[in-house]
Formats: sequence, C-alpha cells, structure tokens
Amino acid sequence: MTEPGTPRTAMVLAAGLGKRMRPITDTLPKPLVRIAGRPLLDWGLDSLAAVGVETAVVNVHYLPDQIIAHVADRAAPRIVISDEREGLLDSAGGIVRALPLLGPQPFYVLNADTFWIDASEPNLTRLALAWDESRMDILLMLCALHQATGHSGGTDFLLADGGRLDRARGDPSGFIYAGAAIVHPRIFADAPGGPISLNRYFDAAIGAGRLHGMKMHGRWITVGTPEAIAPAEAAVAQALAGRP
Repeated sequence: MTEPGTPRTAMVLAAGLGKRMRPITDTLPKPLVRIAGRPLLDWGLDSLAAVGVETAVVNVHYLPDQIIAHVADRAAPRIVISDEREGLLDSAGGIVRALPLLGPQPFYVLNADTFWIDASEPNLTRLALAWDESRMDILLMLCALHQATGHSGGTDFLLADGGRLDRARGDPSGFIYAGAAIVHPRIFADAPGGPISLNRYFDAAIGAGRLHGMKMHGRWITVGTPEAIAPAEAAVAQALAGRP
C-alpha cells in the first residue's frame, strides 16, 4: 500500500562511466552489473515499485542502448529515458535536464550503482513519512559505517537533533549519504545549464538550514570495483537471511 505523501516520480542517476569497475564496464554499463542475480539498476527500480512510484526517469550516457533495452519492457515503475549521450551533466545537471519529465512535486533521487536491503518497513516509505517540505528542501537517506558494505571512504554528514545536517569533515560519528533522497524541484529554479554536482545544492541547503537526513534501517551496499562484488553478494545473503 502506498503511503499518502509518497512521491510518485523518481530520478535514477545511471549515466556514469563506471571507470573503477573496469574491465567489466568496458562492455557493460555499471548499472547493469549483477549482484546476487539482479542488475544494480533493478535493485533501485524494484525499491521504487514497492512503494508505488509510478514513473522513474533514468538518465543514460555510457553504453546507453544496453540500459534502454534493459528497461524497455518494465511495467512498474514506468520508465522514461533522459538521454545525455552528447555529454555528461553530473548529478544535479542530469536532474535539471530531466525536470520537465519529473513534474512540480517533490521526487525521489536514487543512485543506480548503490542499493540497500530493507530491515522491515521500506526505507523509501520511511523517507516519505519523514519528509516535510515546510522545513526541508532535501531529505537524505543516511547509513552508519557499520551498516555499509563496500564503502571505502569516511562519513559525509553530521546529524543534529531535529534531523538537520552539516558536513562531517571526517568525523567518524557522522553518517554516509546512502544514495537515496527526496528533493523539492524548487531548488533548481535558477540552475545553470551544463554539468553541476548535487553537492552544490547540499551545501546551499545546509546554509539555509534545509538539508535534513533520516537514518536508514537495514544494510547498505556499494560496489565500486570488481573485487567488491563477492562481499556485496555475501552481504545480501546475510541480510536476507536475517529478515523476519
């Protein structure tokens, strides 16, 4: 059952080059690399379908025809392609290009190369329940270091009382941005054309006190190199075995 207030649209960022996954990505776009029998892209799209998202905009650049063919027959969510073959636009630039397809209401943003195993209630449902556009421009799903598999960096954000975020700046008590968010399109009203990172908008929202976070439940998995595939598959098996 779809919770009231759950976004009906989503942006799935799938246009990256996947250079660290070579040689696999010499011939296969990273979103189609399989983990536990499912392409990375499908883990995210299935999570969207499970909470009733109707339309997912998927941007493509590298080996785009493979991704387009893969999603062609998908029934839920309905897939709309945002074509970036002529040049990569980075995370926010890709969203700005797709804004006419996403509509005027808040929407989910998902990275196509990370995913998670929910512990019980879907984290995307929990994210929608935590969303409050009167206080927030962006709401990020966060994970603690101990919940992550395949993460080789530090933390990204510090979480304050009330859910507001600031940059962690290496603080080990911080949280990782877990590749899923709700974003209000108003933040892109004056966006320039061309490549631009979401980090610029994260920082602007921090400055306005309108970047918030929600701690996820379950296991978050990122696959940056071919060597990370086996640990990722082991983490999936362990997480699924621990479900009630």
